[in-house]
Amino acid sequence: MSLISSLERARALDRLAGPAQRAARLLPPGRVRDALHGVWLGHPLHPVLAQVPMGTWLSASLLDAWPGTVPGAAAASRRLVLAGLAAAVPAALAGSADWSELHEQQMRVGVVHALANTAAIALYAASAAAPARAARGLRLAGLTAASAGGMLGGHLAFRQSAGANQAEPVPHLTEPGWHCLMAAAELAGLAAGQPVRRTLGDVPVVVVRDEQGVYVLAGRCSHLSGPLAEGDYRDGCLTCPWHGSTFRVSDGTVARGPATAPQPVFRTRITDGTLQACLPGAG
Repeated sequence: MSLISSLERARALDRLAGPAQRAARLLPPGRVRDALHGVWLGHPLHPVLAQVPMGTWLSASLLDAWPGTVPGAAAASRRLVLAGLAAAVPAALAGSADWSELHEQQMRVGVVHALANTAAIALYAASAAAPARAARGLRLAGLTAASAGGMLGGHLAFRQSAGANQAEPVPHLTEPGWHCLMAAAELAGLAAGQPVRRTLGDVPVVVVRDEQGVYVLAGRCSHLSGPLAEGDYRDGCLTCPWHGSTFRVSDGTVARGPATAPQPVFRTRITDGTLQACLPGAG
């Protein structure tokens, strides 16, 4: 684990990460990029797609483990390899879209993750054209590389929290009931569409007022905890200043990725000259 963690501090990887990030960002924000992020799914798409090449390649190696005992095993293994190579393309596209919007420490680990997976693809592609005995060796080497890539992907997801919903703890950190945020007179003095940061205990929130009403959302972006109070508000949507995730303030749903999880939204009311907020399901 210490070896993998050291990749987070390996600044030499930035030489690869910079150009690769620029290439990944050639696909502009929009429906296609949001689809690759998994906005429609509610969580990142890449881990879902990655199951297909890993599953087919592992199945091919299982067939290789009993050579000559399963009729047509060699031909079946090649077909599985080809299916995995085809499935690796959309998985790689989705992964690169997510990776290009991460922090630098996450990007460094992601570079090595991508290199391991690229090596796996090359080995499996070579196995598809190699004689039977050599093909089995190449497939085993490819499975080893893919497994290393998968381990690094797990480190990204579970150790570095890449792709996780950073706003998920908010309901558990917020006390139930109504909380005072600011005086109604102060609220009235805010410019329409001006995000303002406030806190409910230890939980930062962002307050936005427009012609339609007053909205209070969790203040840290569900993507990578960017400060939404420093973002831009336009047409009923609040955009994170870090990576451009955009949320509808009325219900917190994602209008544009890379975020895939909605932003917690508080109910509001004005009582005794004070703006109060309450998070449904808190506690």
